[in-house]
Amino acid sequence: MPPKNSILQATRDYESWLAGELRLVPADLAAKHQMMAADVFSFLRATFYRWIQLFPRLCPDLTQAPTVLAVGDLHVENFGTWRDAEGRLIWGVNDFDEAYPLPYTADLVRLAASAWLAIEGEKASFTPAATERAILAGYAEGLQLGGEPFVLSERHSGLREAVTSHGRDPVLFWGKLDALPTLRGVAAPVRQLLQSVLPEPGLAFRIAHRRAGLGSLGRQRFLAIADWRGGKIAREAKALLPSACVWADGKADQEIYYGRLLAAAVRTADPFLQVRERWIVRRLSPYCSRVELSQMPRDHDKAKLLRAMGRELANVHWGSPKTVPAVRRDLGKRKPGWLKQAAAIMVAATRQDWQEWRKSGGEVPIPKKR
Repeated sequence: MPPKNSILQATRDYESWLAGELRLVPADLAAKHQMMAADVFSFLRATFYRWIQLFPRLCPDLTQAPTVLAVGDLHVENFGTWRDAEGRLIWGVNDFDEAYPLPYTADLVRLAASAWLAIEGEKASFTPAATERAILAGYAEGLQLGGEPFVLSERHSGLREAVTSHGRDPVLFWGKLDALPTLRGVAAPVRQLLQSVLPEPGLAFRIAHRRAGLGSLGRQRFLAIADWRGGKIAREAKALLPSACVWADGKADQEIYYGRLLAAAVRTADPFLQVRERWIVRRLSPYCSRVELSQMPRDHDKAKLLRAMGRELANVHWGSPKTVPAVRRDLGKRKPGWLKQAAAIMVAATRQDWQEWRKSGGEVPIPKKR
């Protein structure tokens, strides 16, 4: 039996809770366990449940900050692009699976820690102090502006060029989806759900399973792929459940905050992104998907990107407008270096957990099916 406060025990307990909430995909969960050992940034992305367990213990002063409806699992690869109802390319936070009422500081610290680890992996000369300055500058600017979505048309040319690079080539994108094997025996409710979001009734489509992301690996994820009027289209349905914050707090709260935060944040909506009971349904295409750092040019301006991420986080936190004045006052009172210090504490704890995970071989049993 692993120690009570270890990453192994936390993973065992969380995944047991997960198995009680939804149907797991054992092969994907086993793959997640392997990917968690690859590098510390991947480990961070995969273990929000552990982060939210440790953050209140290690940064107790930050838990007293004003509460907003937060992203929760925010990191530098939880950003992507989509097309709005006007056909414009939009950039912003890509998913809100772990959305929950949290101190505004929680999102900032996790974003800074993830940037630190991601940049460290690139061996780039960008310091934690520079990371803090960029994120806080963007966040403060976004709070002052009252929120403003990132429309990548005539503005934000540097960001537009970075996220529309050759790394998101349509031929490569559709080639990967076409290579996915067709799933047989998909439950009728899932098939009907996917059929309902296709552009016309009666359209022939096949269903595949896509292994994507890290934090949500292990949940059911179905992909409908079709040929429609001269090209490929895809719609994805991913299982939803309450945030890992519910598990960490030992609460019985069953609300899923994804839809509420989507509606409240300052965003220009993706008309294809919907919450359907315990499913999130969205369109997938080369420019309607998450943006991985590896897809961006290696010489992209990290300071500008992090500043934009901080500003986009403010757009999300403006979804709690009554709290924003208190957030601004609290932010203004904080001593210089507070974010760097908190991120350093969480990076050290994450690295220690990662080393323990690697040493153990990640030998956590896959929970039995419901």
